[in-house]
Amino acid sequence: MENGPQFKKTLTPSQARPKIEKFCAYQERSHQQVKRKLLGYGLNHLDADILLVELMQANFVNEERFAMAYARGKFKIKGWGKAKIKQGLKREGVGEKLIQQALSSLGLDDYLKTLHTLAEKKWPLIKGQSHMEKVFKLKRYLVGKGYDFEAIGRAIAQVTA
Repeated sequence: MENGPQFKKTLTPSQARPKIEKFCAYQERSHQQVKRKLLGYGLNHLDADILLVELMQANFVNEERFAMAYARGKFKIKGWGKAKIKQGLKREGVGEKLIQQALSSLGLDDYLKTLHTLAEKKWPLIKGQSHMEKVFKLKRYLVGKGYDFEAIGRAIAQVTA
């Protein structure tokens, strides 16, 4: 039990297939997530790879679809910026080309509008001794959300004006 929860018994590929299909049908998954789950079922690397390829051929797993859904979801629901989304996609083992494609699918107008909305909502909640301290705290918050400095600067200028 050192490496997290493990299955008590190992599954054969034919036993694992319906479970992993259900896992993939529930929401978009990256190749890395599916492989990790298959290994958690007790499959060896070769069986896991074979089953992963079969899932890709049956369109249960699609890395491009995953990247698009991940970027859209993190942006719309959590208000993440491009830097944080890129970092998350890299962590999931998505290739650079797909990451760029997913990030470019986020419209620039929506991106800037979301950043401005976040800044507007956060500004009155920030406590600080001086105006400069409040601006610094807002910048730190927005950088943590994954937005770039140039866009943050413009959003803060609009909010504090």
